Amino acid sequence: MKHGEHLHTLTGAYALDALTGEELQAFTAHLGHCAACAREVGEFEATVAQLAAAAGLSAPAPMRQAVLHRIETVPQLPPHTRPAAPARLTALLRRRAGAFAAAACVAAAAAFGGLAAYQYQQAEQARTQARQATRQAQELTAVLAAPDARTVHGRTTTGASTSVTTSALRDQAVFVSSGLPAPPAGKTYQLWFDDQGTKRSAGLVHSDGAVVMQGRPDSARAVGLTLEPAGGSPEPTTSPLLRLPLPA
Repeated sequence: MKHGEHLHTLTGAYALDALTGEELQAFTAHLGHCAACAREVGEFEATVAQLAAAAGLSAPAPMRQAVLHRIETVPQLPPHTRPAAPARLTALLRRRAGAFAAAACVAAAAAFGGLAAYQYQQAEQARTQARQATRQAQELTAVLAAPDARTVHGRTTTGASTSVTTSALRDQAVFVSSGLPAPPAGKTYQLWFDDQGTKRSAGLVHSDGAVVMQGRPDSARAVGLTLEPAGGSPEPTTSPLLRLPLPA
């Protein structure tokens, strides 16, 4: 193998700072006039940076299994069957070793690239949830503190304490519950606005606390609460656990 051809196989080792002595000097000089090697080194260095950034985080179990499976599919070098191999065979094996190493790097880069995407997705989801929680808290505060806020109180058939606060200025309502039992498996609590006998969904209740009801309460004469299949229903399917008349 020509000396220049040998240098083309050292991009991964250079990116990992694994070259020393004359080999390092020769490849550094080669890198100055070989655009292909310079581009490949840049790609390897970017991958190394991603690996370092992800080193402190545990990969999800499915991703770890995928990486291990990919590594197992990368072919290994054949065992040497002779004490010394001819120069042409040695050159062939070195080229194959470089190709196998590159394949392993690609598999690792793909896996950790997926990990980086997973981490970004999780962070973005957390930010979205935080924004939603902040927005809901602001809406709750605005309704409860509205100058025209009016509150009515009641109890469910299970004994839970509830209240509904409405504001005509904001055209919103807040439902508050305390002591509401956890719904059975496959069920959820659902709120309803009662518009003179016509029921329209006002959102789901997953646990005790305060929630801004969905929809406008302007024409509603009462608020109801029922136990519905998980995900809610287009109309009530069970007897109301609560029917709370709203102030005129």
